[in-house]
Amino acid sequence: MTTRRIRGAALAAALATGAAACSAPGGPGGGGAAADSVVIGVASEPDTLSPLLGYGKDGNSKIFDGLLARDADLRLRPALATALPRVGDGGRTYTFTLREGVRFSDGEPLTPADVVFTYRTVLDPRTNNAYRSELDAVEDVRAQGDDKVVFTLKYPYAPLAGRTVLPIVPEHAAGGQDPNTGSFNTRPVGTGPYVLTGWSKGEKLTFKANPDYWGGAPKVKKVTMTIIGDDDVRATRLRSGDLDGAVLPPNLAAAFAEDGGRRTYEATSYDVRTVTLPTAGKVTGDRAVRRALDAAVDRRAMVERILDGAGRPAYGPVPADDPWFARGIERPQDLARARRILDAAGWKAGEDGVRVKNGRRAAFTLLYPSGDKVRQDHALAYASDAGKAGIDVTVESATWEVIEPRMKHDAVLAGFGSTGDPDYGLYTMLHSSLAGDGFNNMARYADPVVDEALETGRRSQDRAVREAAYDRLQRALVKNPGYTFLTHIDHLYVLADRWDGPVTQVEPHEHGFASGPWWNIEDWQPKK
Repeated sequence: MTTRRIRGAALAAALATGAAACSAPGGPGGGGAAADSVVIGVASEPDTLSPLLGYGKDGNSKIFDGLLARDADLRLRPALATALPRVGDGGRTYTFTLREGVRFSDGEPLTPADVVFTYRTVLDPRTNNAYRSELDAVEDVRAQGDDKVVFTLKYPYAPLAGRTVLPIVPEHAAGGQDPNTGSFNTRPVGTGPYVLTGWSKGEKLTFKANPDYWGGAPKVKKVTMTIIGDDDVRATRLRSGDLDGAVLPPNLAAAFAEDGGRRTYEATSYDVRTVTLPTAGKVTGDRAVRRALDAAVDRRAMVERILDGAGRPAYGPVPADDPWFARGIERPQDLARARRILDAAGWKAGEDGVRVKNGRRAAFTLLYPSGDKVRQDHALAYASDAGKAGIDVTVESATWEVIEPRMKHDAVLAGFGSTGDPDYGLYTMLHSSLAGDGFNNMARYADPVVDEALETGRRSQDRAVREAAYDRLQRALVKNPGYTFLTHIDHLYVLADRWDGPVTQVEPHEHGFASGPWWNIEDWQPKK
């Protein structure tokens, strides 16, 4: 992706109040301004550093490598494998040849047994990870000789190669312990460009460059990921020079747009903000209510007023500028249509303007995670739009620990999105078999047309067949929404301008920790 400065009148207004405070004495980075170290402020930390439980499964882990990796344009390239896989048996076997001379950070060599151990552990039902369904096509993984690994599939799975960005774990370090509770989760060993040197939960993670990295020793020798949940505090610490870089919401990133010592990076994403509408909810379980909400929402206003233009309206889970997007499903706010849908379904306006059907008010609670200002603003705007159609939405903040047990009945302002292939994000969000499976299919959505399209898209290797399936899926979601899709948000980052090499990719929902302009930090060079 190209790097560009934030633009627009809304940002100029922010600059008028913030520019004077943007430069700390000594310049960005304060006392840590050496180009061989970097301190980054991120909003959250991983629950685990073990790929067996999900860490780094979409790539960009600094501690580990996968068989393959993605470049800046998301094209697959060799990593621990010497080349892209050799595909055989009509798409049912994938053979990888491992790179010679690769060693884990403890000095032990990478072997095919480590690859086999990683995938078999992930596929083991006793391993508590939420992404096993993403590897459903894999029947077996086995070593072949001293340098090859063969994946055998239950059915041809077109995007299998993209799944092999999954980091490889050393069997000698993780094999003798419970993958769910073992020490490897917090003291990992990998082949990556960096080695974990410390983790103070809720405070920071520190990494040092791996001098023996097979890809060459990184020039940035020390990386600190500082955990700062509050957006305002992150911006303040960046402005003071305490941080070299940070992920920020649009309104706060704006204040740095004309700071000559820092650059603002904008990454487009698959990251969608959406409202889950549980089918078990007494109001949200009514399809007419869900359809009316879809018509009532003003997506473009959310992009302009909440995101300051740094995003796009979301008409479904696939971004409108993506090749897989179903053309023609774009739809503006239509309050008249929302009211007609509710009228036809028997939801009549009560004395207070809220719709009523069979003595039940059209009212429900919408939860959002505490401290997330962007989600809060989306939730409030959604409630306002719903109210114009006669639906009363009460917005409430809570921690994820509080939200999770309430997801079956209460709506949630959620975020989803994976890059690489439609199957990666859509299956776990929408397939009925995953209803209520942790944070997969949070709305407990079930639609036979959508399920059939997901299975066809997953099992066919014909691009035209897959395109038709995902087209049907997106149109079915308009007719029977289980979510109200609101916006696809751009991710914004500010970074001290001391290095050559930082760029952004198109990003998934997860961002900040392993994404952002530091996703390729091992390739950075100090500016001369």
